[in-house]
Amino acid sequence: MLPRCAAPVCHVLLLVLCLSAAEDFDWTKNDRSSSFYYGTFPTGFSWGAGSSAYQTEGAWDKDGKGLSIWDVFSHKKGRVLRNDTGDSSCEGYYKVKDDVSLMNELKLNHYRFSISWPRIIPTGIKSDHINEKGIQYYNELIDHLLENKITPIVTLYHWDLPQVLQEKYGGWQNVSIVNHFNDFASLCFEKFGNRVKYWITFNNPWSVAVEGYETGEHAPGLKMRGTGAYRTAHNIIKAHAKVWHTYDTQWRGRQKGLVGISLSGEWGEPVDINNQKDIEAAERYVQFYLGWFATPIFHGDYPQVMKDYIGKKSTQQGLGSSRLPSFSSQEKSYIKGTCDFLGIGHFTTRYITQKNYPASRGGASFFTDRDLAELVDPRWPDPGSEWLYSVPWGFRRLLNFVKAQYGNPMLYVTENGVSEKMQCTELCDDWRIKYYRDYINEMLKAIKDGVNVRGYTAWSLLDKFEWDEGYSERFGLYYVDFRSKNKPRYPKASVQYYKRIISSNGFPNQREVETWKRRATETCSSSNQLLAAEEQRSTAANILRLIHDPLTSHMEMVTEIVVPTVCTLCILLSAVFLMFLLRRRN
Repeated sequence: MLPRCAAPVCHVLLLVLCLSAAEDFDWTKNDRSSSFYYGTFPTGFSWGAGSSAYQTEGAWDKDGKGLSIWDVFSHKKGRVLRNDTGDSSCEGYYKVKDDVSLMNELKLNHYRFSISWPRIIPTGIKSDHINEKGIQYYNELIDHLLENKITPIVTLYHWDLPQVLQEKYGGWQNVSIVNHFNDFASLCFEKFGNRVKYWITFNNPWSVAVEGYETGEHAPGLKMRGTGAYRTAHNIIKAHAKVWHTYDTQWRGRQKGLVGISLSGEWGEPVDINNQKDIEAAERYVQFYLGWFATPIFHGDYPQVMKDYIGKKSTQQGLGSSRLPSFSSQEKSYIKGTCDFLGIGHFTTRYITQKNYPASRGGASFFTDRDLAELVDPRWPDPGSEWLYSVPWGFRRLLNFVKAQYGNPMLYVTENGVSEKMQCTELCDDWRIKYYRDYINEMLKAIKDGVNVRGYTAWSLLDKFEWDEGYSERFGLYYVDFRSKNKPRYPKASVQYYKRIISSNGFPNQREVETWKRRATETCSSSNQLLAAEEQRSTAANILRLIHDPLTSHMEMVTEIVVPTVCTLCILLSAVFLMFLLRRRN
């Protein structure tokens, strides 16, 4: 999952602009109207959902798994909201068959998941030890997917670096990690490559670099302002290229698979479409985000604007060389073209305006290097994460930007979805239905523009651990009851809606599409009642436990009894109200 916006200015400066102004600045040279487009996706388009290991598996110290940087980071008080951890999360490690059955219910064509590096190589160093139980777990998951005709799309690195590599070498700051990652990838190719044909080396390396080594919001929690993110990204790009070449020379002939990378990209729209500085700042925003990784992989070197801006700031700070590392000519040739397909993770859009930051040595950072400010329109819907606003038109524009910049590569949308942040459980997630409807429709428009999108991954299959936000935000199509030991799953209304998009391969006609939301909402009322009944049983059990435990603190009583009871009432009232409306309609 993408991070919340790290630049505080985007939460302070709310820009009230006429949205029609955004219509005029057109990267696509096509009419980008806000009207809904009815039509279907190309034959063979792949529909899926996704997850990652640390966010869903749990079993953090079971069956020989080693420590990851997120195991250590989340166990430090104050690092994660409410001191939540991924120790048990969704218990996905024990629920392979159950979760594959949910995918079957959705009629998914593919499932994107990640392999936990420390689960199969506990220290991260292949020569130390290989954990066969970890390999057995992923074999079981892959086999169950294939038995159900669901294609596995496997991410090798979704942020859970083995802790030993962080402690011993400094993690992604040390170039030695390139070879360790290549050893891990080679083991995965050896053990799973006869069945896995789609490999993603890294998920959202922007967040690994910036939030892991610049702001410290994510594991390993280092604040190396102005240098840490760039050095991390440099080694990640090298590691990606090495793994691609290893697969290309040693495995591709036998296994016939593809290796790509998943990059996050938010769209940047200029505040003033008649101001050249704002137009340049908006492109600079995208280049410092997506282009930072995509441009070396497709063209062999960093975007020129990054080299110019970081180099200029470094000189003004009295440094002898740029804080942005450079690739040798040999490295440029080695990195260029190492992408069989490009994964795009996209969630939201920002308005961008020029803003100059003085180049002081102490104030150097990734964010001030860009000389821009991020703004949002207060009318944009924001149901959940503070950084995530629903701005569907930005998705089409980003996809067309990728087409223009990188030669229209084969694209898979590897993450797209929306969260909720609600005290009371609500399975009738109409805001998520609208988000998926509008964003998927903008993707369809982009395909009509000629963008080579081959598949779409809804993010995410399940509610899960949301990094430094813990369990306070929910992205899942399926609700997970984290208070229950068994972590039961309940379908939200968006399950039925997404299922209809999949079965129709798009939006066939207005009459049919308009019935989908009503039918989806009808199904969620019964799920709400089931969940309410379960919460009542849980509340009763907690009351009995507290009666027999007079030493229980008042705070525990509040969190374990009062909140569930309030939520249960919310659910029952909403379910009764919904049934009343449906009866009136009938």
